[in-house]
Amino acid sequence: MKRILIMGMLLTVSVGARGQLTLDGCRRMAREHYPEIARYDLIRQSAEYTLSNARRSYLPQLILSGQASWQTDVPEFPEALNGMLAGQGIAIPGMDKDQYKVSLEVNQLLWDGGKSRADQQVAQAESLEAQRSVDVDLYALEGRIDDLYFGVLLLEARIEQTKLTMNLLRSNLEKVRSMQRNGVAMQSDADALEAELLSVGQQLGQVEASCESYRQMLAIFIGKDTKGVELERPAAEEPRGDDSQRPELEWFDAQIGTLSAQEALIKSSTRPRFGFFAQGYYGYPGLDYFESMMSNDWSWNALIGVKMSWNFGAYYTRKNSLNRLRTTQRQVGVQRDVFLFNTRLQSTQERGEVVRLRKALADDDRIVALRRSVREAAESKLRNGVIDTDELLRKITEESAAMMARSAREIELLKAIYEWKHTING
Repeated sequence: MKRILIMGMLLTVSVGARGQLTLDGCRRMAREHYPEIARYDLIRQSAEYTLSNARRSYLPQLILSGQASWQTDVPEFPEALNGMLAGQGIAIPGMDKDQYKVSLEVNQLLWDGGKSRADQQVAQAESLEAQRSVDVDLYALEGRIDDLYFGVLLLEARIEQTKLTMNLLRSNLEKVRSMQRNGVAMQSDADALEAELLSVGQQLGQVEASCESYRQMLAIFIGKDTKGVELERPAAEEPRGDDSQRPELEWFDAQIGTLSAQEALIKSSTRPRFGFFAQGYYGYPGLDYFESMMSNDWSWNALIGVKMSWNFGAYYTRKNSLNRLRTTQRQVGVQRDVFLFNTRLQSTQERGEVVRLRKALADDDRIVALRRSVREAAESKLRNGVIDTDELLRKITEESAAMMARSAREIELLKAIYEWKHTING
């Protein structure tokens, strides 16, 4: 029996946990469900491909080629020398004008002026910049989730207060009907209360429809049905500081990092490149032209060495290219400063809004208490025949409005606090 009770308690806790959503939980599910989250993996894969290509620049490059040609003239001995050799019985037919070659060439880069390293740095910097751009988009998504979440809380609070008003009207309607049966009240008094009850019921239906619409939109974002699920009110904890930790700042830094990496790439283009090469070919003529003049047989030939190349044309645009990148860096820096300025301005405004709402909420508690006291006195006067139903309805409406204002202001305070937090990522 004890085991059954424990299992029952655990089941109850589990069901309760499944039936409740938190703001942080909705943010997390929205990020995981949002299609743009797939960009992280795609960016990583793209960067890895680019880095892999850059690392392979130092691998040996093999070139297999074949060539067949005919030329108008070929190297040959002077006629006097040919005549003298012919007199000694030595015949030199000369080199054929048609030539053939099948070759294999190997090139090994020894130093590329830092281009390979710069390519890797650019790839890493561009990948980081793309990731930070996705961070900015997903952070903006959290702001949309906050709007929907607090929208649901606000509408549910209004629904709750509307139901309380309806219960109050029903209670007074029953009292008036009892008074009518005793001949103390008229039918018009009961009709007035019932009409107001129906009117408030219509308002309740409209608010419930709006709340359902907000819940459906929230469900689309988080990928989970929110019907019948309670949304937990977050704690009203204000940010501890005003220092901005927004992902946009890291995005600006990443942009500057990309531009710095591109500077290294431009500088590498003005440096010399050194490499080793080896070439072997089978064909005619060979490297020994004298032997090729004596015979048109194909032969094996090889050539190895080191080479250096230096493109001085890169110096023509080096200065302008570097100045362009540095100008762009300064532009990004200005954008970063403007963003920080606007963030501080917005944070100051939102902090003031939080202070205003806290003061107003403290006044709301007193207003609700006074409106309730006035309404209770009006109910007593109605029972004693001092006032009519219209006067009571006015008091009920005023109390209801005060309660709704107080409830709405409580949600508005929470929303203002989390908007402030979102502004500085606090």
